[in-house]
Amino acid sequence: MLTTAFAQAAGAEVDILAEDDGRRELAASFGAAGYWTAEDPPVPGYDAVVDCTDDHRIPAWALSLAEPGGRVVYIGVSGTPSLIDSRDLVLGDLTAVGILGASAGLAPAIEHYADGRVDPAGIVAVTVGLDRAAEALAGQIGTGAGTKIHIDPRA
Repeated sequence: MLTTAFAQAAGAEVDILAEDDGRRELAASFGAAGYWTAEDPPVPGYDAVVDCTDDHRIPAWALSLAEPGGRVVYIGVSGTPSLIDSRDLVLGDLTAVGILGASAGLAPAIEHYADGRVDPAGIVAVTVGLDRAAEALAGQIGTGAGTKIHIDPRA
């Protein structure tokens, strides 16, 4: 969702491909223009595709969704090998980029948060201090509609 928010803040029109309809409203609140599922997949032809999942099947699918000459960015990492056919990459004249650390984007991300271009509040399920972090991470503290745990050391 944050990738959607940052891309939308940069002026991109963003569609999301998800497992099911469960996060359609959340995606819209982060600026997604379209929302697709595996049962109703999007038509290929995107200038850029970002894989933020941990699903080992998606890297290959991401290549198939990109327009020839487009870009595919891999952020998500699967627990099992993610296989792609290099012919799809080469024959599509695609640029593939993997991003493990986000330190190069840290300063712009902070600016986006500070000036309100991106508001992560919609994905925060619970905010806790360091004293309750272990409980929250263990799922012992009730959470809201979001998906992330915010640990605030000042709380």
